[in-house]
Amino acid sequence: MWPNRARILALVLVLLVPVWAGAQDAPRAECREDRAIFATGADAPLVFSIEIADTPETRARGLMFRRSLPEQGGMLFIYERPQAVSFWMRNTLIPLDLIFIDETGAVRHIHPQARPLDETPIPGAAAGDPDPARLMVLEIAGGEAARLGLGRDAVLAHPRLDQDKAAWPCR
Repeated sequence: MWPNRARILALVLVLLVPVWAGAQDAPRAECREDRAIFATGADAPLVFSIEIADTPETRARGLMFRRSLPEQGGMLFIYERPQAVSFWMRNTLIPLDLIFIDETGAVRHIHPQARPLDETPIPGAAAGDPDPARLMVLEIAGGEAARLGLGRDAVLAHPRLDQDKAAWPCR
């Protein structure tokens, strides 16, 4: 019986060691404050040119009163610590996709095509999410997440994430 166990253990090691080694050697992202970079599983990462909203005043204003948003442009809302968040579209004139991100940079929830001027609260977590705390929210043009293939499997690289916790750290 022991030889079979040894063969199984050897096979497991042959299969797992390259996966572990690959994780250790994964390339780090070339982060900048004005870019949100997402690994999506596609060949190339998705890159958004962003503005930062990291104070109560800039977060409250957000993208209000804007009449357009450039393709692959957006605003990244950053909180001091992970927390439950909710958004609305008061005074927002364009449809938006809201990408809710946890403290590791993982996309946890996407609200597509938020309606302009709608004051209905948009929660940052889907019903039943066991950990609704979000550190960041990216607002992009409505429909862009689906068009670009940005989904819940994506991971953000950004210098404002704690790099020791980041799923995809910066260089």
